[in-house]
Amino acid sequence: MKLCRFDDNRVGVVRGDLVFDITKHAGDKLFPSVPTGLTKLPAKPVHGVRLLSPVRAPGKILAAPVNYKAHIAEMQKNNVSPGHNIWDIEQAGLFLKASSSVVGAGEGIAQRFLERRTDFEVELVAVIGKEASGVSREKALQHVAGYCLGLDITVRGSEDRSFRKSIDSYTVLGPWLTTADEVADPQNVQISITQNGKPRQASNTSDMLWDLARLIEFASGFYTLRPGDVFFTGTPAGVNPIRPGDVLVASSDVLGTMRVEVREYQQRGK
Repeated sequence: MKLCRFDDNRVGVVRGDLVFDITKHAGDKLFPSVPTGLTKLPAKPVHGVRLLSPVRAPGKILAAPVNYKAHIAEMQKNNVSPGHNIWDIEQAGLFLKASSSVVGAGEGIAQRFLERRTDFEVELVAVIGKEASGVSREKALQHVAGYCLGLDITVRGSEDRSFRKSIDSYTVLGPWLTTADEVADPQNVQISITQNGKPRQASNTSDMLWDLARLIEFASGFYTLRPGDVFFTGTPAGVNPIRPGDVLVASSDVLGTMRVEVREYQQRGK
């Protein structure tokens, strides 16, 4: 099942090219079930709705750094974040992003600090569905409700990683939540991104240094993971700077495709 949020905080199920509106059946459920007679409900074309984050208000946004060997190599070569060059997850640890940074594909990225290098990073994102504390690697995936694509937008610099990655709109989730039963193996998912039509990143999650189960085991040893928490699993090589006017298209063979526009941040009241 593919669950989305769209337009004026409506809840929908995506089937083919249509979004069926299940808002009145969903209530406040984080992961609503599909009502019978879905095709009798109001529907809109997917391309005709504004996609919001499929997770409305994550309690925590966890993220794994340096989880693809080729990405480590490009970061070592460029040294774009001096003072934060630790190349092993066990040493670097995970990091947290502010929940206020979350947007959906249809909301886009409002870029600040145009004088500084700001990169996109496409990632597989897991959404926690069942509380997890001190879980084993063998049971870790039982706590995942579903998956989506994520863009971890990153200002490069010497400040703390979480600080540079938590700017409003710098955590993009979408296009929708694909429930875990439709993802046969999270370690065999193709992810890619283009920038203004040019291929930038392309990899398979099988290339992760730490698989998702190990990441969840590691994280749950430090934090209690709760339903609605989201987990960014790391990015492959090919990160690239963004500028206002850019169009990013992130794709997955399993999770769908989302189009994200970059614009310049406009301060309120100006």
